[in-house]
Amino acid sequence: MFTGIIEEIGTVAEVVPVGGSARLAVHGPLVTTDAAHGDSISVDGVCLTVVDTTDGVFTCDVMRESLDRSTLGALRPGDAVNLERAATLGSRMGGHLVQGHVDGVGALVSREPGAAWELMRFTLPEQLAGYVAEKGSITVVDVTGKDFAVGLIPTTLAVTTLGVKDLGDTVNLEVDVIAKYVEKLLENGVAR
Repeated sequence: MFTGIIEEIGTVAEVVPVGGSARLAVHGPLVTTDAAHGDSISVDGVCLTVVDTTDGVFTCDVMRESLDRSTLGALRPGDAVNLERAATLGSRMGGHLVQGHVDGVGALVSREPGAAWELMRFTLPEQLAGYVAEKGSITVVDVTGKDFAVGLIPTTLAVTTLGVKDLGDTVNLEVDVIAKYVEKLLENGVAR
């Protein structure tokens, strides 16, 4: 589990195709300070398992499903990525509970700078629209069936890759896991 609070912006060091998968190496000096084989690190919102760490770089294997369903398949050496270590039972829960299991990809369609915050609007895949609620797990300002807007403070823009996203750039989207389980229970007639 993760909180969605980004700890550092890392840099993709290497992407090596391995059959239909890939081996991804990311430079992240902060997140590798205590990382060991088998630990989880979120890379742009995708939970990946550490295979190795050396000199501030961690390596992960990324299966085809993750490459296809997220923005990881488009990563190239030099790309900036958001990094977060997995939460522990003693962690502060300053963000939201997220698993790093990406459900889809959205694209930035507009940016509206404000005096103290910025409004960013992203496309929303139709199959995810029912899971995104105003004031839900992400700071959704408004939502339609095709897109949603989030309000971001200067700190968030400065310490994440969202601050440098251009129109058309993509982001990974994860919907609330509880909503998915409730939907599944209702589909199976388990609701009481």
